Amino acid sequence: MSYLNKITHKLKKSPLKLTTFRSVLGNYDRFYDDIDLEIELLISNGFPLEIKDDIVYLKTNHTQIKDQTFCIVDIETTAGKVTDGQIIEIGAIKYQNGQIIDSYSSLINGINIPPKVQELTSITEEMLKDAPLLKTVLEEFKIFLEDDIFVAHDISFDYRFISDSLNLFDLGKLQNRKLCTIDLSKRVIPTTRYGLQYLKELLNIDLKDHHRAYSDALSSQIILKYCIDHLPLDITTAEELIDFSKSDNICQIKNESA
Repeated sequence: MSYLNKITHKLKKSPLKLTTFRSVLGNYDRFYDDIDLEIELLISNGFPLEIKDDIVYLKTNHTQIKDQTFCIVDIETTAGKVTDGQIIEIGAIKYQNGQIIDSYSSLINGINIPPKVQELTSITEEMLKDAPLLKTVLEEFKIFLEDDIFVAHDISFDYRFISDSLNLFDLGKLQNRKLCTIDLSKRVIPTTRYGLQYLKELLNIDLKDHHRAYSDALSSQIILKYCIDHLPLDITTAEELIDFSKSDNICQIKNESA
């Protein structure tokens, strides 16, 4: 949906009357000719719209960080893109107001797992032979995700791979707001490296099973909590947090090479 950034920008400025919102949507190329169906598609694919008393809101624009539900996600795959491989494990954690409130984890049926992937993840073809099919897991995960903010350590990979995988099965592409813990860490944690394993050591995150989806999602959740706990005081809403993670406020490291 090429218009989504423009719609988001308008809603970040202020809520829109439903009639105005429908008119704005009408100016863009859409999946559906019917605008009401297009709105339903946005909502079903995770875009956090709220329509109340004929006013359209971007939920993340007014939701306080403590009230926002974040879904921290990690996947293990057999390749770098869906045209070359598939997801073989997914782990996800719902986090709100300092607490883990739910979780989802599943291996995924797969064959021809490259030896390097088996060595890296310790996931073998034997472990996957009785696992649920990818479509089933994607359907379950999308229901689990709802319209939460999608969080990952390297958001561009996990978000894109899951979204493209959903699209392969005609399950829609993700439209959730998203937050990268690498980007956020660069604005909060003064260090020279932001890889997951390095941040785990830096923050004394003592979790095993590196390169397993649930364990890495849990590590990312702890990093997210640390960053939220150390935010500037003027960052209060979920959308402000997303904007801050993309800002120019990168931590300066003195007496160290970048």
